[in-house]
Amino acid sequence: MYSFSNKSKAQLLTCDERLRLIAFEAIQITDFAALEGYRSPDRQLELYNDGKSKLTHGKHNFTPSMAIDIVPYPVPIKWGEDSPRELGRFYYLAGVWMAIAKKHNIKLRWGGDFNQNENFSDDNFFDLIHFEIVGV
Repeated sequence: MYSFSNKSKAQLLTCDERLRLIAFEAIQITDFAALEGYRSPDRQLELYNDGKSKLTHGKHNFTPSMAIDIVPYPVPIKWGEDSPRELGRFYYLAGVWMAIAKKHNIKLRWGGDFNQNENFSDDNFFDLIHFEIVGV
């Protein structure tokens, strides 16, 4: 059985209860780490300036956070590498999260399909680690 590290638990505590519900159900199915829930405005601006975010203020900046960044565990050795094997782990994790969200009637958006049309190749920004509550 999988479980969260203390670091992941601390990040989850910064998140909206709906994200926590999905996370604690998903960890029963597959292993992953929570990288970041709440994000300070300064951190958000840093990521924007580095081109890692398209927003200067986003759903990570709410208290509690309406977004979370997660990664399959163990974390890919070649972080950022686009090998099919590594990418497949992100898509699998996204499927688990999206299925749990649907089961609980939680409107969730994944950073691999921002426009939510289930076509994973037509978005102009890929953020496979990102999930956010829709409608906030």
